[in-house]
Amino acid sequence: MKAFVFPGQGAQFTGMGMDLYNSNDTAKQLMEKANEILGFRLTDIMFEGDAEALKETKVTQPAVFLHSVAMAAAMGDEFKPDMVGGHSLGEFSALVAAGALTFEDGLKLVYARAMAMQKCCEAQPGGMAAVLRLDDATIEKICAEVSAENEGVVVAANYNCPGQLVISGNKDEVQKACDKLLEAGARRAVVLPVGGAFHSPLMQGAKDELEAAIEATEFHEPKCPVYQNVDGKAHTDAAEIKKNLIAQLTASVRWTQEVEAMIEAGATEFVECGPGQALTGMITKISKDVTVGHA
Repeated sequence: MKAFVFPGQGAQFTGMGMDLYNSNDTAKQLMEKANEILGFRLTDIMFEGDAEALKETKVTQPAVFLHSVAMAAAMGDEFKPDMVGGHSLGEFSALVAAGALTFEDGLKLVYARAMAMQKCCEAQPGGMAAVLRLDDATIEKICAEVSAENEGVVVAANYNCPGQLVISGNKDEVQKACDKLLEAGARRAVVLPVGGAFHSPLMQGAKDELEAAIEATEFHEPKCPVYQNVDGKAHTDAAEIKKNLIAQLTASVRWTQEVEAMIEAGATEFVECGPGQALTGMITKISKDVTVGHA
């Protein structure tokens, strides 16, 4: 069985999607439609913008979404997933690719999400750090201890793969947790160049704003199971998908559990659909028994 997976924020690069735009009419039409919906030429920033411009959340998220969805659409009849999943932002791409959301609605929600998160980051600055080679339970315990000892918060945010977990929260608490995690035996604890505490309680303001937009949007039953970040499980019910998508902004991304559940359901081949190959690397570390590739 084949699983298509979609990357999240951080996969962007200058020139992303340009080859697709120039070589595939379906992809080109979608990209031009996106420019029209957004009211600015996102493709110009994708193709020619510098790294700093692409790093802005309000640009990054729609850009990665657009590249991913256009890539799936360009495959035509070859896009035949038995299941789909996405990492954080990538869950929106997966939902569009599976037919649970229209392209137009998906793009509008992604842009609303990006703007809400940007606003939240400015109002409540936070940080994230990647912790390498330390077991999840120890990381969770130390994050809970640091949060209890201080006025801020730090939590396990992204369960990316065995030996790689990202923590998120107030900047001071993230740094304190990093120091303790290194003392506990982590090989590295690297503060990431992001402006916010994604997938933590500090995103509550963005969650509240996005909830209204999601509730006002029509979702459909997907053509195949969609595995979601909040619980790592398969979902096909539109109401459940909505509820999980709302919860996602402040909840952990359980990517390891999600991939393991896909494998348990019969996935033997994973195809990454979108910019970069970050998910390919993670999946290889989660299981050696599956094949991975890029669309």
